[in-house]
Amino acid sequence: MKIIKCISSIILFSVIVVNSAFAEVKIADNEEIISLMKRGVPLIDVRTLEEWQKTGVIKDSKLLTFFDKNGNSDLEDWMHQLSKIVSKDDPVIILCRSGKRSGIVSDILSEKMNFSKVYNANSGIIGWINDGQKTTTDGISHEK
Repeated sequence: MKIIKCISSIILFSVIVVNSAFAEVKIADNEEIISLMKRGVPLIDVRTLEEWQKTGVIKDSKLLTFFDKNGNSDLEDWMHQLSKIVSKDDPVIILCRSGKRSGIVSDILSEKMNFSKVYNANSGIIGWINDGQKTTTDGISHEK
C-alpha cells in the first residue's frame, strides 16, 4: 500500500512538472488585447504586406510576416526578428487575419520555442474591425 501511494505521488508530481514546462497559449479577445497593449505587451501582426495594406493595422503593432503568400515560413529568420522585439520570458500577443495563422504561430512559440506568456488574438483583425475598433495605415509601405 505504501508503494502504491509513493508511485501515485511520483506520477502526480511528474504530471505537474511536465504540464508546467509548457506554457499554455491564452486566448485574447479585443478587450484583453487593448488592456495588454496599454501595459506595454507587444502585438505581433504576422500577416503579409498586402493584408496590412487592405485592412490597416492596429496602432503600435509590430509587423512581422510569418507565412508568405505560398504558406512558407523561415522560422529561424522570423525568430531572429522577433528577438529584437520581445524575449521568450516576456508576454506577447500574436495576430493574423482570422486567428488561424496566429494560433499556429502561438503554438510554435509556446511549445517549440518555450515562450512563457503567449496570447493568441483568436478573432484576428477581422474580429477587431467587426468590433468597431480602429486600424491605421501609418507606417505601412504602399509598394508591392
